[in-house]
Amino acid sequence: MTEENGFSCPLPFHENAVVTLAHGGGGSLTHQLIEKIFRPAFDNPDLETEHDSAIIEVGAGKLAFTTDSYVVQPLIFPGGDIGSLAVNGTVNDLAMSGARPLYLSAGFILEEGLAMETLWSVVQSMKQSALSAGVKIITGDTKVVDKGKGDGIFINTSGIGVIEQGVAIHPSQIQSGDEILLSGDIARHGMAILSARKDSGFQNQIESDCASVAGEVLSLLDAGVRCLRDLTRGGLATALIEISGSAGVSIEINESEIPVQENVKGACEILGFDPLYVANEGRFVAFVNPKDTAQALSIMKKASADARKIGRVTEPAGKRVTLKTRAGSSRMLNMLSGEQLPRIC
Repeated sequence: MTEENGFSCPLPFHENAVVTLAHGGGGSLTHQLIEKIFRPAFDNPDLETEHDSAIIEVGAGKLAFTTDSYVVQPLIFPGGDIGSLAVNGTVNDLAMSGARPLYLSAGFILEEGLAMETLWSVVQSMKQSALSAGVKIITGDTKVVDKGKGDGIFINTSGIGVIEQGVAIHPSQIQSGDEILLSGDIARHGMAILSARKDSGFQNQIESDCASVAGEVLSLLDAGVRCLRDLTRGGLATALIEISGSAGVSIEINESEIPVQENVKGACEILGFDPLYVANEGRFVAFVNPKDTAQALSIMKKASADARKIGRVTEPAGKRVTLKTRAGSSRMLNMLSGEQLPRIC
């Protein structure tokens, strides 16, 4: 612990430590920042939900509230741009709480010298994404920073959605024996961002899976779903590790059941990335009552033919995630110490 000028810091870091590569999220440093700095400072019961959105009781009803900031580079990439990413990412966070997304805010930090054509393109993309997701952007803010201080555009979006009576989607709902469904192929978004960067050397670009999943999720709410989590920063592995810790359960998944497109798999092998830890922006996992698996999977396959059952909850306690490999062996999945690909969202 360090203390200087009345400031006490409980971080297990050297007093001159700096934040490095924390902007990507999905690694142990980000978790330490949350647990040692942000949570103690802002501690209140609503922060204890450890979910994609805060759940707020308003009268007899419930609202979901979430916020996120987007700093992706490049601003425009195969399959989307920073505008569609901002809308879809926030909408999806609301959906993971079982909420029907309704309203968004949009805050823009623009760098001096940004081409108006680029800004127009991003704003139009946000408009179309909001229309597709059935949400309205109802308030916002714009700030301009000096050239060299903003990297084009940064966007913050917050979202509000309504949770219908009786809906309870949360890690605490997970039970031993629940089955785990994956909504489609993984790792496309992170590799799409990398393939779009000028120095990547990629001949064939990979297209991001950036999309709203709200409609698909709302159709799932009557299909025995207990918990949902989108697979953004840190990918499938990190999402499952976080859920395992929050729910206090052990999870087993089968590598042979996890779909990865061949071009994505090849790119990961060449560059040394594990697809399980690469970010997605249109994929999620659902924990469902086994008796409802067929119904839930049928709904998910309407959105993606690659949706499938990938594993199950194996114990009521243990807090570990185990991967059964294609070779038949097993290995434990652990939280990465850092982010594989910074600036991917």
